[in-house]
Amino acid sequence: MADCLFCRIVSGEIPATIVRESERTVAFRDVNPQAPTHVLVIPRKHVAAVGELAREEPDLLVELMRESEAVAAQEGLLDGGYRTVFNTGPDGGQMVFHVHAHVLGGRQMGWPPG
Repeated sequence: MADCLFCRIVSGEIPATIVRESERTVAFRDVNPQAPTHVLVIPRKHVAAVGELAREEPDLLVELMRESEAVAAQEGLLDGGYRTVFNTGPDGGQMVFHVHAHVLGGRQMGWPPG
């Protein structure tokens, strides 16, 4: 989608700090990090939200989660732990309507998230 920020990152039109890529996913650092490590993992294909991805392409959702864990390993987060978050819809805090997993770590994660 031409007006989607994350699609424009995937196409290379907008620069991002890419930390990992697979054939169907891209992972890059969040520009407004909420933790010492804050990486977004997205499918290259535009899908608006995680529920839609689960219904339409469950194998791609599984790959997104595998890549999220690979990012956590690459970032040295496996021993201490990390948080994976999907925000869905405006009330859920989703700001870019291209499904993305937030991989957060590098500090103790409190509850509620934030």
